[in-house]
Amino acid sequence: MITNIGFDVVVMSDLHLGMNDSKPKKILNFLNSITTKTLILNGDIIDIDAINRGSKLKSNHMKVVMKIIELAKEIEVIYVRGNHDDSVRELFDLNILNIKFVDYYIFTHNNLKHLVFHGDVIDISTKWKFLTQIGSVGYDIALRLNSIYNRYREWRKKPYLSISKIIKENFKEVISFINNFEKNAVNYAKSKGCDVAICGHIHIPKITSIDNVIYLNSGDWVENFTALTLRGEDGWQIYKFEQESFSPSTLQNIPIMNNT
Repeated sequence: MITNIGFDVVVMSDLHLGMNDSKPKKILNFLNSITTKTLILNGDIIDIDAINRGSKLKSNHMKVVMKIIELAKEIEVIYVRGNHDDSVRELFDLNILNIKFVDYYIFTHNNLKHLVFHGDVIDISTKWKFLTQIGSVGYDIALRLNSIYNRYREWRKKPYLSISKIIKENFKEVISFINNFEKNAVNYAKSKGCDVAICGHIHIPKITSIDNVIYLNSGDWVENFTALTLRGEDGWQIYKFEQESFSPSTLQNIPIMNNT
């Protein structure tokens, strides 16, 4: 395993701790493999909705929580609210155990103003709680099928294959939703006077430029196992966790240039 890879900023989202299909071992291995000055947890870290549906924060999930608390003693940790965190809204705008809880987070790097927000605020379905619950249950079912199917693939010594990811990438309606989400994210960043939009929520890691605004999505730790990283003048990169180890190979890279 590659260890002690140093970054200025690491953004992770959608850990969904408490969900049966969360991958706490991968998350913990990743956190143990890096150092960073700032860790931004961009929503849906602890899945309160899943817990309310009967899931539990198991001991290996709690190890991730304790690791984050331990990191907060040494580095800046920002916890941005997500839609699955919404029921603990009273925590936000507070500092607890050196962790800053916020609805969104703005910072500047290389003269570019970055807006970090989970993404549910621009997703109309999350404004209607019953639609969100239906979607969550459907997603749970898809992940359960993933789990069963991938146990068979593991027995056959084949790599992990996400059924729900294939659905997302091939249905026109889903593709249209993703495109609209990205455009809405960019417009929302513009409304806040920002040059960079950093989201999670839709579990699709991506770095691109739309209408002169940089759009980044950190993906998730249920299917993709990805994080956004920033180091010096290198620009933003998407890093992917592979085979119980941290792979430094980037999926995408876009340089962050001075806004002049």
